[in-house]
Amino acid sequence: MAKRYQVIVVGGGPVGVGLAVDLGRRGISCMLVERRRTLHQIPKGQNLSPRTLEHFYFWGIVDELRAARLMPAGYSAGGVTAYKSLTSEYWIALSGREILGKYYFQSNDRLPQYLLETVLRRRLAALPSVDSRFGWSAKTIEQDDNGVRVTIAEEDGAGGDVIEADYVVGCDGGHSIVRDQIGIERGGTDFEQLMVLAVFRSRELHEGLKQFPPRSTFRVLHPDLKGYWQFFGRIDVGEGWFFHAPVPANTTKDNFDFHGLIQSVAGFKFAATFDYVGFWDMRIAVAEKYQVGRAFIAGDAAHSHPPYGGFGLNNGLEDAINLGWKLAATLQGWGGEALLRSYSEERRAIFKETAERFIAARIDDDAALLERYSPERDAAEFERAWKTIDDSVSARIMTYEPNYEGSPVVMGPPDGVSSAQGTHSFKARAGHHLAPQLLSDGRNVFEELGGGFALLAFDTQDDAVRAFEHAAQSRNVPLKIIRDSFDGGREQYEQRLILIRPDQYVAWTGDSPPADPGPIIAKAVGCV
Repeated sequence: MAKRYQVIVVGGGPVGVGLAVDLGRRGISCMLVERRRTLHQIPKGQNLSPRTLEHFYFWGIVDELRAARLMPAGYSAGGVTAYKSLTSEYWIALSGREILGKYYFQSNDRLPQYLLETVLRRRLAALPSVDSRFGWSAKTIEQDDNGVRVTIAEEDGAGGDVIEADYVVGCDGGHSIVRDQIGIERGGTDFEQLMVLAVFRSRELHEGLKQFPPRSTFRVLHPDLKGYWQFFGRIDVGEGWFFHAPVPANTTKDNFDFHGLIQSVAGFKFAATFDYVGFWDMRIAVAEKYQVGRAFIAGDAAHSHPPYGGFGLNNGLEDAINLGWKLAATLQGWGGEALLRSYSEERRAIFKETAERFIAARIDDDAALLERYSPERDAAEFERAWKTIDDSVSARIMTYEPNYEGSPVVMGPPDGVSSAQGTHSFKARAGHHLAPQLLSDGRNVFEELGGGFALLAFDTQDDAVRAFEHAAQSRNVPLKIIRDSFDGGREQYEQRLILIRPDQYVAWTGDSPPADPGPIIAKAVGCV
């Protein structure tokens, strides 16, 4: 009889492996199915947010991952934006995600996705409850009230198998077979623009850009390109580069001068050796829902967009962390009926707004600025407008604060809605990410959080804390109590009682004990 798992994860990129790691460390039995045996050496998904590094901390790989980086430690993740070419007199060095540092327990980092996947796969292999089939593809997905059945086939052989589980999650990319077979449609914006991705090596380009402050990316805005970027990114500090740019619709690897293009965008001639040239379509697509019965989708299977701003991989890993604890809670018996439904309700709202307000709107804003202002028409007016770009980028970074105020499993404000836009703050707010703070023993709050719920109790009476413990125990909800004084910086939370979810989001806050914490615990775990 075939072994039955609790969860099948289809797709073994960083989101799929990340989900399997999160489930595996919670003791959930998983099977991961991934068609690739080896990793693509394409340096995409490099810009890792502080929030993403928090996941790696809890997965126990943050130090190993930082050690795998190619960029020097502390090298700015910010970029340079220039007008028409990188030799233009009009350029500005922009802020990076470093400006968010104090609101997260980990700082941001940068490394190619294939190095991240290498670290993730090693962590996966160390988890006894997770099995994997690399070199296999999912062919059919079936489900009923009792579970799911996934038919898989060997990519380079004649092997076939059927795997059963309680749930299946499709992390299998933009052409997801899971999404297709469970009947989820995607909608969005097609910009009808072909883009090139070129990976190349050039020490001369590195030397030629030493006039700029140390930066990881170099973006060129040209008035003829409707807000689309011509974009260099460092793989290392020396000679490794990748490059994105719009190209004519009929462009192939053989009919276009890519070396000439990158020299034109740089503004000077330099030698380059190309390792890869590929193409992608400029479009935004968001699934209409992320769940059908016992089947879910996450990462690029649920949402895809241009690689502007580093939202894709970071959002996909946030899908994994959101869904992971909810699947575990359901399978372990303490998650209610509303908990799994909240995954789609929370995450889809975030990415839909991310796509509209932080990606498509930025393209439109860049196009509008270059259409309205020109140094050829009025240099002084253009210079004033150009200087606003840094403020605009900083504002986008600071206001990109995904939150679940409107979630059905969060005690948010009465008029709360889940949104990608908000404000970073040390104040503890229901539906928002918890900011780090030191405890009186010198440890950070995040060092005390575990895999379940946690209650921060500052200068709180014993009977109030015991009431929360009893409410959690009555539903078998794992709850850790973290007690301390309400000073030493912790007063910035502005609340003496803070209930924190397993994904480090705040479920409920109160400055005084509730009459009965039972309904609070019940709602937080979907028992409503």
